[in-house]
Amino acid sequence: MRAAIIGGTGYGAIELIRLINKHPHLEVGSVISNSQAGNDFSESYPHLTNIVNQTLENFDPEMIRKQNDIAFLATPSGVSSKMVPQLLQTGIKVIDLSGDFRLRSQTEYETWYKHPAPEEKYLSKAVYGLSEIYEEEIKGASLIANPGCYPTATTLCLIPILKANLADKKSIIIDAKSGVSGAGRGLSLTSHYAEINENLKAYKLGAHQHIPEIEQVLKDETGSLITISFTTHLVPMNRGIMTTAYVNLTGKISTSEVNELYNEFYKNHPFVRIRPEGTYPATKEVQGSNYCDIGLHVDPRTNRLTVISVIDNLVKGAAGQAIQNANLMNNWDVRTGLESIPMYP
Repeated sequence: MRAAIIGGTGYGAIELIRLINKHPHLEVGSVISNSQAGNDFSESYPHLTNIVNQTLENFDPEMIRKQNDIAFLATPSGVSSKMVPQLLQTGIKVIDLSGDFRLRSQTEYETWYKHPAPEEKYLSKAVYGLSEIYEEEIKGASLIANPGCYPTATTLCLIPILKANLADKKSIIIDAKSGVSGAGRGLSLTSHYAEINENLKAYKLGAHQHIPEIEQVLKDETGSLITISFTTHLVPMNRGIMTTAYVNLTGKISTSEVNELYNEFYKNHPFVRIRPEGTYPATKEVQGSNYCDIGLHVDPRTNRLTVISVIDNLVKGAAGQAIQNANLMNNWDVRTGLESIPMYP
């Protein structure tokens, strides 16, 4: 199948191309970038010289449909909402990596994203692409709202304990840290070398657009309205997300019992790896891979569970999960094209 990549000069797009290049059932089709149309792709990314030799194109939904079988959008929020309806009308399946179709409420979207919301009929059509949780829904979807990087790491680490009704749903605190590539390739003061090098800073306290996405998923999975405390930090590294979630337990349960619960919950999901008791994951241990590694610790003194979850924000947090969803949509083995060993060191 030929895959169109729309928003072709961003980090999400280049990671899609890296993964599709080794996928046995997908090949890179049209690469769309209105701002760079007419230029060779390798002008934006010289490391692709003699590997991906093609010219960037303008967005033309009919031409995209004629030349491709599936479309991945790696565009900024506020852009996909305009392009996706045009693509769906041609009959092509779409996986959107932006945040435009993740929230079901138009009001919430406009409050948090500060853009006009997509039409209601497209919001209701979109399937949230958290691959391990909504596998069956994804298989029959024509529009996937690929999850955000922070929500992927956060929801995967919290859903098992919350669904088991072993945690106080009002006590959830999430401390999250991301590498600079999470801010995208565009230049800004936030990602300026002199600002981020040898520095660690919190940002968007109480205002991060991923907050309602996380709360929506946790509500869907537990049937309870959940409000989280969520603090994000920018750390001076290229890739990686670590979320440390704290939740009070409602009864006495040991770390080994929680480990057993998580291993059982994810036993059929090869990209979630639960660390043995007493060991905890690090971001470098999943770098370049589609794995989410989770470590668990129950403090018997406070009766509080700490869950540490790490992913590569550009792979499991974006392009890798998009490929995982494409595998599900096409009834391919979920691991197809994604079994790379993490890069280390």
